[in-house]
Amino acid sequence: MLGDLPAVAWRRLALPLAVVLVVLSALSNGYGFDRDELYFAMLKPAWGYVDQPPLTPLLAHALASSYDGGPWLLRVPATLCAVGCVLVTALLARELGGGARAQAWTAWGMATTSAVLVFGHVFLTSAPDLVAWGLVLLCVLRAELRDQPRWWLVAGVVAGLATYNKLLVLVLLAGIAVGLALVGPRRRLASPYVWGGAALTALIGLPNVIYQLTHGVPQLRMGKALAENNAGEVRWFMWVFLLIALGPPLAVIWAVGLRALWRDERVRFLVVVVAVVVLFTFVSGAQPHYPVFVLPLAFAAGIVAMEGRLGRVWGGLFAVNGAVSAVIGLPLVPVGSVGSTPVTGINLLAQDSIGWPAYTDQMTAPYDALPDRAHAVVVTSNYGEAGAIARYRPDIPVYSGQNALHDQARPPDDTTTVVIVGGQYDLARTLFSCRVVARLDNGVGVDNEEQGEPVAVCTDPRSGWPVIWDRLHHLD
Repeated sequence: MLGDLPAVAWRRLALPLAVVLVVLSALSNGYGFDRDELYFAMLKPAWGYVDQPPLTPLLAHALASSYDGGPWLLRVPATLCAVGCVLVTALLARELGGGARAQAWTAWGMATTSAVLVFGHVFLTSAPDLVAWGLVLLCVLRAELRDQPRWWLVAGVVAGLATYNKLLVLVLLAGIAVGLALVGPRRRLASPYVWGGAALTALIGLPNVIYQLTHGVPQLRMGKALAENNAGEVRWFMWVFLLIALGPPLAVIWAVGLRALWRDERVRFLVVVVAVVVLFTFVSGAQPHYPVFVLPLAFAAGIVAMEGRLGRVWGGLFAVNGAVSAVIGLPLVPVGSVGSTPVTGINLLAQDSIGWPAYTDQMTAPYDALPDRAHAVVVTSNYGEAGAIARYRPDIPVYSGQNALHDQARPPDDTTTVVIVGGQYDLARTLFSCRVVARLDNGVGVDNEEQGEPVAVCTDPRSGWPVIWDRLHHLD
């Protein structure tokens, strides 16, 4: 799998990297903010939150606070992560012995995937993970295939920094440990470089550990809540997602790549890593997309193994894959027509990015119509609704009991009138006297989470706000 290490094919990589950069930048404002982007922008800077570490919300809050226009500035980090993922995957192919041709095929292949286009279009925690996991695996490959064990230390540094984006990277590290123990080379488990890398991860990520321990390990509570809400769907859809994350034609390539990795005793443990991540996704039942972060390694290995068989047919398949991924993952279909296509049924991020300005007008109109707003607030059922109001109507006091927003602030104790938005209306009726005054409608026929939800004016709270706020708290 590896002889003399090939040079990095910068000239052949420049075009696919530029294409990803230009396409994602040009379409950054399409459809509008995703619900999670609105949520991150609303979160106050902190060392951590109940549902995630601080990095992505901190960066999103800073960028959104510095620009009042569309989401393009907020999405610059996601675009750069997408470009970084394509580059790192090509470098993985190089580490596995791929020359200029294999590196170019790898870069063009990754550039056509829905994973790169979808996660590169919207700034969520998945975008940094695409790069961070690839960098960890790149360092591990260099340590093993170049016989330069100091790269284990670099892998530890990258993993430690990645914990500030999502603690999920610890599953990758656990997979590496399990793989070394099961299929070797087991001597690495006694290597001071491996242990040094683990120590660096622990040291760099220590503030995250301290936050978790001093706040009742909220990630465990969040994981349990996600599993309760999602597990049934995740445990079947994750198998579908394994095929569509890179695209069905490319699934053949990463399957070949797993076989090629298994045949090389030096890196056979990386196949176990993939299995561990898939198993964790199935058992946890939290989110179906976790395995996508390890698939680029298998894809790069597959390109190297199949390089001699890659020609016009595969070039055509890559082109088709890219076209389908672009239509599904990017805002190419006009917003007024997309609701009548399968796009929003397939791409939930597109679905969750449509309608927020219209929804904001409908959520805030009852508040504006109140004769006395001195003791009135808006309480939304989810963080997307709250984030939209905070973005488009920052003059209105808005709160939500979902996830970290519950901990961030609650309505003043003297609040007597509440505009309740969304799915918690039935619960709100047990806490107040309520009347529905409107139903949310995005006006473009997109059936997302908000469409058709009630907007109610509620008065006469039946308990004090500490009790009401605990009742409205939910993790999902």
